[in-house]
Amino acid sequence: MAGNFSGGRAPQGTPDGTGVRVAVVCARFNDLITGRMLDGVSHALSAMGVADDDVAVEWVPGAYELPLAARALADRDDVDAVIALGCVIRGDTPHFDYVAGGAADGLLRASMDTGVPVVFGVLTTENLDQAMERSDVGGADKGAEAAETAVEMVRLLQRVTGGGPLSRN
Repeated sequence: MAGNFSGGRAPQGTPDGTGVRVAVVCARFNDLITGRMLDGVSHALSAMGVADDDVAVEWVPGAYELPLAARALADRDDVDAVIALGCVIRGDTPHFDYVAGGAADGLLRASMDTGVPVVFGVLTTENLDQAMERSDVGGADKGAEAAETAVEMVRLLQRVTGGGPLSRN
């Protein structure tokens, strides 16, 4: 069973992105989907008050390459959060498992090693229809969801650490 089991005690609303600096790393593979997700990120960041000049976008060949680029961006002093966008659609071979698992593990490691939020905006779907549904700007917009997560995590870390990421190596 999936769902949000909040009893109304959790803070609600859109986080304020004013002054937040975000890097987005986007996979070219399945760019029909990742491009739509990038549009969702862009719209959501703008709606939260993140300035265009505070957003950097970099492209990588595919989802497997996201972690290295995300780590490099998270290591920069001018980045508060990184959003990694990719799409891995299951096929007939175990390739899906290696790519999706490697991307997930690597992005988690980039976040934990740097103390900078690295948001997992990688769709892992059974087919193209599911990917299209989850990348629908204004619908099930996983790009916008990733952007909101990034800003919320930056604000959380600012509160609990007194202003910055957990650590800077």
